[in-house]
Amino acid sequence: MSYLTPSTALGAGLACFGLGAARHFDTGFKALGAALCALAFSASPALADQFVEAADNAKIDCTLSRGELTRIALVGDGFANVSKIASAYPFNDFTVTHEPVRGDIYISVPPQFAADRVSFFATSKAGYVYKFACRTAAQDASQIFITNPALKAHEAEDWEQASGPDDAAIRLIEAMAGDAVLPGFSARTELGVPRKNGGIEVQLVAEYAGAELTGQRLRLRNLGKDPLDLAADREGPAGTMAFAYGRDVLRPGEATSAFLVFRKGGLE
Repeated sequence: MSYLTPSTALGAGLACFGLGAARHFDTGFKALGAALCALAFSASPALADQFVEAADNAKIDCTLSRGELTRIALVGDGFANVSKIASAYPFNDFTVTHEPVRGDIYISVPPQFAADRVSFFATSKAGYVYKFACRTAAQDASQIFITNPALKAHEAEDWEQASGPDDAAIRLIEAMAGDAVLPGFSARTELGVPRKNGGIEVQLVAEYAGAELTGQRLRLRNLGKDPLDLAADREGPAGTMAFAYGRDVLRPGEATSAFLVFRKGGLE
């Protein structure tokens, strides 16, 4: 197994870095699976906004504004076509307007629309089909944002393949160290229950999930009376593709971050 201190890792504030693994180190955690929500660095959305996760051919249940416009956007995709039944009373029917630049659609439901539900089919530019079965309500103009996990999976797979195994592992550690976002990766931050392993306390802080790679950010605390020479520990947990520590030496009572990257399926 090789032990590296690449300039890119040092630039991310990492003192110790290694590729490969040969030793079993029980962190007390297993892979948690795909994250349920992505880290967002944009402004908080309005309360009226709706966020829906849907797969190909899925039925989407939502609420449309009656008497106002509703914008429906596909995150990472766009609408190519919308199909609806023509009404015998077009003046009282809801209308769909396709905005070709971003691929969004705008739904207008007049106050006199007879039904309390609206249904139609929509096809995305990426070839996914969605069935909308939405309620109507008297509310201000609103927005609906739809995400399809399949799109993120393809983005992550393309990024991992283009980077190559070693570079992808290094860049994933850099991203975790800098709280950055990688294409197609989902991430969640969560403080796990601290686990003690000898004189070290280990706590899960965050997990990144891609197509084939999973990264975990852990917090290590030295509970012992002697300093821990992390720089001398050049073997990560068994099954780990790459690992890194935030500092060379961990003195008694001090804490630092540890970063692990492994293929989905967990550590051995």
